[in-house]
Amino acid sequence: MPRPIRARLDWSALRHNHGVARRHAGKANIWSVVKADAYGHGLLPAARALMGATDGFALVELEGAMALRDAGINQPILLLEGFYQAEELPLFADLALVPAIHSMWQVDALVEARLPVRLPVYLKLNTGMNRLGFNPDEFATALARLDAADCVASLSLMTHFADADEERGIAEQLTAFRAVADGRRLPICVANSAALLRFEYSTGDWVRPGIMLYGSSPYPSVQSAAELDLRPVMTLESELIAVRELKAGDRIGYGGSFTAEEPMRIGIVACGYADGYPRHAPTGTPVLVAGRLTRTLGRVSMDKLCVDLSDLLPSVDVGAPVVLWGEGNPADDVATAAGTVAYELFCALAPRVPVIEVN
Repeated sequence: MPRPIRARLDWSALRHNHGVARRHAGKANIWSVVKADAYGHGLLPAARALMGATDGFALVELEGAMALRDAGINQPILLLEGFYQAEELPLFADLALVPAIHSMWQVDALVEARLPVRLPVYLKLNTGMNRLGFNPDEFATALARLDAADCVASLSLMTHFADADEERGIAEQLTAFRAVADGRRLPICVANSAALLRFEYSTGDWVRPGIMLYGSSPYPSVQSAAELDLRPVMTLESELIAVRELKAGDRIGYGGSFTAEEPMRIGIVACGYADGYPRHAPTGTPVLVAGRLTRTLGRVSMDKLCVDLSDLLPSVDVGAPVVLWGEGNPADDVATAAGTVAYELFCALAPRVPVIEVN
């Protein structure tokens, strides 16, 4: 018999969340962000679930774009980091991919490539994130060079917000972007999940929802996923495989980091860090057992973790269902307790965990 752990992926929830993005986007088109294997959910099944709904897909992996085209997906595909070598450009042309251009070497490579077709291009402006993109004093030169080139089918402008999910917000970066973009009459794409949900005036012509598509709030300390009408796509499930009675003073797990202060009942769950559960999740991380929220106890092991059954009915025994995150136990709450973000939980799902797809 296989271990009882599995990840259940609900594609109807993905489509629902895309509908939430659509409502907030208004007249803007949607790039559905499916990078990192669709945030750990599976690139091809996620893309197929959204094919009839979204306007295009955005990712960073050229191999992923190739897989989408091989699967017969003909919608526009935006490569958020563009190309990494000039030698990739013929493939961009062949697959009709949209590169994000963020460095002058990319401008030079594209202009000199002599491609058989013109490519739509996204030109990225650095407005304060200070990762990728042209600074304002470089931007005009790059734009003018591409605008005059015979290799560009269309130009769009983009940037990325550093604080759309924080108190600081987007005002400063959006002002910097508009100082460069306004008056150029080019399509713009600036809104990620947080900006799309919090600052609808930032929608522009295209938006780039990512984490919200998978049912997580981009700012869980302000609004929960449920409050935003987002549904979990991934539910990580397992079962109790053992139950133990402890007496006061008994310690739990490696290092004995949790000590029972009084007699208590605990359960052992078939899930550990080798399945993608965060090893650093402390005692008190929420977990759903037999439909009731309780807490983890002690240190997470490679294949197992311990949960508190003290306040649960005695009938909760071996075989009782457990939700590590997902339906009934939001990934955002688990991530917050573990000092991380839901993005990391989803992306860390291990290959050994069986995946069950629900449409």
